[in-house]
Amino acid sequence: MAKINVGEIAWLNDVEEHNYPAAASYLGILHPEDKVAKIIAGLRNADIVQFKAKDIFRASQLSLLGVSNLHVEKDREKILKGKSLSPLLLLRDPQNGKVVIADGYHRLCAVYEFNEDALIHCKIV
Repeated sequence: MAKINVGEIAWLNDVEEHNYPAAASYLGILHPEDKVAKIIAGLRNADIVQFKAKDIFRASQLSLLGVSNLHVEKDREKILKGKSLSPLLLLRDPQNGKVVIADGYHRLCAVYEFNEDALIHCKIV
């Protein structure tokens, strides 16, 4: 995959508020409501950390969404315009040996298309 020179990917200093309910909605499929509330509280209090895009993909065991995906394309446009992206919300799943992308899958795919070694800003519990 060729790297496209767009400079540094811009990130917000914190997760956008609307990303927490989105993460809770997704996690509600996997876990009971009380556990989801604890996970979201943990994510709200977690520090921003960074991991390479390719490592998050490997840990999540998900496949890359293509440029034809509308949400990925919107995030690609943000990157090209130098707009800041919201950090991802990640959940470690040691029982299954992977990480769950609770919110930010499309952002991750968009960044990966530019540079698989790009540092992704995220919160992880």
